[in-house]
Amino acid sequence: MKISFLGTGAAEGVPAMFCACPFCTKLRKAGDKREFRTRSQVLIDDELSVDFPPEAYVHSLFCGVDLSALKYILVTHSHMDHFYAHDFILRGYKYATLSGGNLNIYGNREVKNVFDECTRREMKEQVLSGINFVTVKPFQVLKFGDYRVLTLPAQHGTAEDALLFYVAKGGKGYLHLCDTGALSDEVIEFLKENDAHANLITFDCTFLDAEPKPGTRHMCITDNLSIKKRLESAGVIDGGTKCVITHFSHNSQPDRERLAAIEKEYPVIAAYDGLTLEV
Repeated sequence: MKISFLGTGAAEGVPAMFCACPFCTKLRKAGDKREFRTRSQVLIDDELSVDFPPEAYVHSLFCGVDLSALKYILVTHSHMDHFYAHDFILRGYKYATLSGGNLNIYGNREVKNVFDECTRREMKEQVLSGINFVTVKPFQVLKFGDYRVLTLPAQHGTAEDALLFYVAKGGKGYLHLCDTGALSDEVIEFLKENDAHANLITFDCTFLDAEPKPGTRHMCITDNLSIKKRLESAGVIDGGTKCVITHFSHNSQPDRERLAAIEKEYPVIAAYDGLTLEV
């Protein structure tokens, strides 16, 4: 499996969109695009996207992604930085000649509501006929194409069933733990019962190396390592699993120098926009 981290920032991006703090001001003034972080998107084998942020178009330009070849999108939740539904009105008609077939979107009921709300004014029937939306809930086993996907509940508020995903293909596994707090024992047991083994795991590390804050809907590196230990005990990951941290807030000041120091101190890979890993 090829795992591409197209966007690695939290909701506000890095530097943050409307922020004039010293850190964001410094990055903006320096203009080093390697330090910029767009909203979260992970692409698997160029055909399956986890989330679809406002920068999906920008990702297609800077990372050479053919969005018309996307077959599947797994949506974690309905927040704008993870699901920007307006853009789907452009998938066909006079706006686009497609290289692939239908697009299949998997998300919770609120994600479907957002899709309907954001596209109802401008969606053409010729475009809508090429998009299939599948409403999913936590603790389901999905099978499509060459993939087997486990849907897991995220700790990310109570307004909707926010999701995490385990994706398996060709004997390899990817575990996506973004936009969530701690995992329940039930989640880890579900992974174990369904023979999940992750060769690569992505952790939400919004707070980077700040002090843990129990009950929050994001994580820090200490939270990540705690979950890593529990997953190892359950046999879901092992010593060969690549552990990637991402979804950084500007408040954590995630410049490359700081993240390089984190990588030296902890057994993790700090993602950056455009990073691609193979498992």
